[in-house]
Amino acid sequence: MKNLSTAQKNLIPRLQALLVTLLWSSSFIIIKIGLSEIPPLIFAGLRYIIAFTFILPFLLKGENFTQIKRLNKNQWVKLLMLGIIFYTFTQGAQFIGLSLLPSVTVSLWLNFTPLVVAMLGIFFIKEYPIGRQWVGAVVFIIGVIIYFAPVEIQSDNLLGLAVMSFGVLSNSGAAVLGREINRSRNLNSLVITGISMGFGSVLLLIPGIILNGFPHIGWSNIILLLWMAVINTAFAFTLWNTTLRSLSAMESSIINGTMLIQIAVLAWIFLGEEISFKEGAGLITALVGALLVQLKKI
Repeated sequence: MKNLSTAQKNLIPRLQALLVTLLWSSSFIIIKIGLSEIPPLIFAGLRYIIAFTFILPFLLKGENFTQIKRLNKNQWVKLLMLGIIFYTFTQGAQFIGLSLLPSVTVSLWLNFTPLVVAMLGIFFIKEYPIGRQWVGAVVFIIGVIIYFAPVEIQSDNLLGLAVMSFGVLSNSGAAVLGREINRSRNLNSLVITGISMGFGSVLLLIPGIILNGFPHIGWSNIILLLWMAVINTAFAFTLWNTTLRSLSAMESSIINGTMLIQIAVLAWIFLGEEISFKEGAGLITALVGALLVQLKKI
């Protein structure tokens, strides 16, 4: 890393974060397929329990285990709170939302996260976006609105929208808390991911089993679950926590928001869903907004 320029050092965490969001975007398609057989809370709980099981051996050895033994009360509280907010609340809301709403509506709602993150970041971790970043966030949201307009909200979708509104609030809180934990650089990303994921996933799975029982799962969905757990979750969430060492809460949230563009492209490639002129204009507008937030002053 010593031979890398400042520009390259700034670029690396952004590219890593984009890779994570690409994996997460593919999860929307996988989740939609799996929900036809697996209830949402059980699906979400299994995804993260399996991922935690994969991470656990790495937590119990070397520097990771040493860090866990040295955790103080305040650090434990923050990690467990991150588990509740980011996994139990946010991921649970997303899976339930996808069972009640079209994936595009869920994506639309989640893309209002950046503005909420900006507000929370100011009050709780004293990170103040500069003027250009505020403009970029607004342009990004305008692009989201252009892409999805006109949005028809039917009465039978109100429950799903209420769930996703709660999901946006919890997702925003998790972004700020995750940034606050990671920016101190006191803990390994794997320790942060493992502890928060392990605790949050248990709180997802237990209510799901109580409410629905344990379903029969076919081999195709077992394979999809394993892929999501190991690649889209264990690997992706650890890499995401690594990027939070360098990216501000608002920066990471805007990169996360580019999933809007990625999901549209993946749907076009794999599902044959064409992008209209209006949708393309919305995607380009959203991309411009993301760039305004990410580009540093020259």
